[in-house]
Amino acid sequence: MEEKTTMKPVEIIRTETIKPSSPTPSHLKTFKLSILDQLAPPVYVPMLFFYPNKDVIITAEQKSQQLKKSLSESLARFYPIAGRINNNTTIECSDEGAPYVEARYSGLLSNFLEQSADDITVVQGFLPAAMESFREASTWPLLLVQATFFDCGGLAIGVSMSHKFADATTIGIFMKSWAAASRGFGDEKVLVPALNGTSCFPQIDISGFQPPMVVLKKGESVTKRYVFDKPKIEAMKAKIADRSNHTSSQCDNGRAHQPTRVEVVTAIIWKCLMAASRSNSGVPKFVVSRSMNIRTRAEPPLPENLVGNFVATIASHTNEHEPEIQDLVAELRNGIREFTETRAKRLLGEDTLQVIFHGLKEVKEFMERDDTDGLFFTSMCNFQLYEKVDFGWGKPIWVTIPFATDHGNVVTLIDTRDGGVEAWVTMSKQNMALFDCEPQILQFTNP
Repeated sequence: MEEKTTMKPVEIIRTETIKPSSPTPSHLKTFKLSILDQLAPPVYVPMLFFYPNKDVIITAEQKSQQLKKSLSESLARFYPIAGRINNNTTIECSDEGAPYVEARYSGLLSNFLEQSADDITVVQGFLPAAMESFREASTWPLLLVQATFFDCGGLAIGVSMSHKFADATTIGIFMKSWAAASRGFGDEKVLVPALNGTSCFPQIDISGFQPPMVVLKKGESVTKRYVFDKPKIEAMKAKIADRSNHTSSQCDNGRAHQPTRVEVVTAIIWKCLMAASRSNSGVPKFVVSRSMNIRTRAEPPLPENLVGNFVATIASHTNEHEPEIQDLVAELRNGIREFTETRAKRLLGEDTLQVIFHGLKEVKEFMERDDTDGLFFTSMCNFQLYEKVDFGWGKPIWVTIPFATDHGNVVTLIDTRDGGVEAWVTMSKQNMALFDCEPQILQFTNP
């Protein structure tokens, strides 16, 4: 593995490999990837947690030792994570472990949050691996961890987990279980993973198999962070629900369904990118692609603690050139409703691949039009990360997913600590210059 290069003020102090606290039993040494794992892209999924120093009695060294001990215990529970992928079919559970990087940040956590939290290059310095490592993520360790200590005693915990084994939900499950182990909870209170994904989605021979390929456009792009204000989102949710109450019959007991925070923020970004692209004499329309957790939507529902890749793509599109936010919210909700009513029942059966590929095929067909481009969303909202990823020194002050790519029109969403929504948005420099000035971006986001 190539040595990681970092930018000051993050300085690597040492790197070691954390192995499981107990060996994997011989009958579990080979873990089969499910068909959904096999089809997942070989990239690392990043996540960052920042913690202020609330206990000056505990030293950085003591915290690091506690993190390593509880990580070792967690790797024994999530034993495939300590192994290595073999030929995109299995994980050899060889207990090789996970690299653990200890680093120092030359500065205060408070200053970093105030001055540098919007700088994607600086923020990514707290991560142990690059996001787009197609060759490496299919052969390197499935998990990499970096613990970075600030001069004030604050702490950043960065994780990169291979998408070949984990979707966003899996990373959340692992982080909550690891944190509980660090707090000293007994086995009965630590979340135990369900590792039987192949029983739901058996592995198949995919040699020569070509799923619908959505090709993302590369180019000179820029990534910016936007924080959508909770009160303003709530006001828009109520406004949309009130309008729907008067114009739609799709309601319960006379009351219209209120949209979610994610739907409102997605619609705002969608609308503003369309406007920016149109002003830039570019593509006037966009198909929105969203990754959706299928655990609770399958029939029967899958276990909530099932680890692996269990997502489907939902496509949404509008023929309106200048739609209102509520119109786009309606399109987003229609996509979810169509999946629930017509596709969810066929997830666990012979039509699995057809169901999973339906959304990808839709996105591909729309993007092949001359007047349409793609806009790709991933959300980790409502994962209770602020509440449950406490390693014993208090809850995180900031949780983020600093995903940046040279592909345009990619968005990651996550909760803010006060109930708003944070978005890392990547798009072309030309579109970003106009998007950044769109009235509704200025209206809904904090300066």
